[in-house]
Amino acid sequence: MKVGIVVFPGTNCDRDVFWSVKLLGGEPIYIWHEEEDVRDVDCIILPGGFSYGDYLRPGGLAKFSKIMDKVALFADEGKPVIGICNGFQILCESGLLPGVLMKNENMRFICRDIYVKVEESRCVFTKDIEGKVLKMPIAHKEGNFWCDDETYERMKENGQIVFRYSTSSGEVKDEANPNGSLHNIAGVCNTKGNILGMMPHPERACEKLLGSLDGRKILNFVKEKRWARR
Repeated sequence: MKVGIVVFPGTNCDRDVFWSVKLLGGEPIYIWHEEEDVRDVDCIILPGGFSYGDYLRPGGLAKFSKIMDKVALFADEGKPVIGICNGFQILCESGLLPGVLMKNENMRFICRDIYVKVEESRCVFTKDIEGKVLKMPIAHKEGNFWCDDETYERMKENGQIVFRYSTSSGEVKDEANPNGSLHNIAGVCNTKGNILGMMPHPERACEKLLGSLDGRKILNFVKEKRWARR
């Protein structure tokens, strides 16, 4: 599978994603943000980093890049898109996902391993792992997900909440929430389920050397094409 990795000025996780996709059997291809064609790819990943230096706010400038119009059209056709960390922020700023990512509750950058529980949702990337607890790292200062009550209830009803921060045993509780996210939300999807935004970094949890293989449970789609079964 060909996986397009969009690179903005300030992106710094593109090589991590490239390595993981190749490791898992996919064919990674870099797509510069000024390009007007996503090429012949099967999936698009918006990696983490600090697009445009996070000026204005994270993702607030990246949404105006030429490539984002093409990403939106790609997603509208039902094709798979993942935004990781800053990529999640860009998807929210672009209106492709609901909600907003605000500064962490403690106003500090957080970089450590956390656990997330995979919720039952319509997300095509997690259909085989619902209910599992995954260990992955986070590295962000603006990972505090928020939306109004009406949006939250609609997302919950539509099965758009994909990950919640949890304990290692899968308990979703305040103590497991690293950044103050509303209802421990760590990742969401769109109503079709083909666009996923998540704050944890699955690409940094694909090798034993890094302390976890749980990221493979999400990124293995590069060879499995899970969504084709839906």
